Amino acid sequence: MTRKLELTEGEWAIIQAVWDNEPCAAPTIQEALEKKIGWSYSTVKTMMDRMVAKGFLKTQRIRNLILYTSAITKREAQKGEIMRAAKRAFDGAMTPMMQFLLDSKSLSREELDRIEEMIKSQKAKVKRQK
Repeated sequence: MTRKLELTEGEWAIIQAVWDNEPCAAPTIQEALEKKIGWSYSTVKTMMDRMVAKGFLKTQRIRNLILYTSAITKREAQKGEIMRAAKRAFDGAMTPMMQFLLDSKSLSREELDRIEEMIKSQKAKVKRQK
């Protein structure tokens, strides 16, 4: 996917509710978010329609019922969010972002070992591509 995926906080709440309930109608999403966020039906419906226009959601009409499904995967949305954070906080540079995460001391030994394995695997892939 080459298009830019930057979801707002509200769009994140909606897409997560859609992923949990799809295919679903707007009232289902409004009910799912009502206790968390307190949005009215019209707010949810307007946001969902805007997300359709942005290509984040798809619709299917069955008589008078409009069903929504996601047009993006969780992985695509996560990638967009990470790229947005890197752009905003680190001018798009990944190395300083990784250094910040490593310096935060919030990673366990197991997480560090897993990251090290992922880096080794990625290096091997890059080497094979040359």
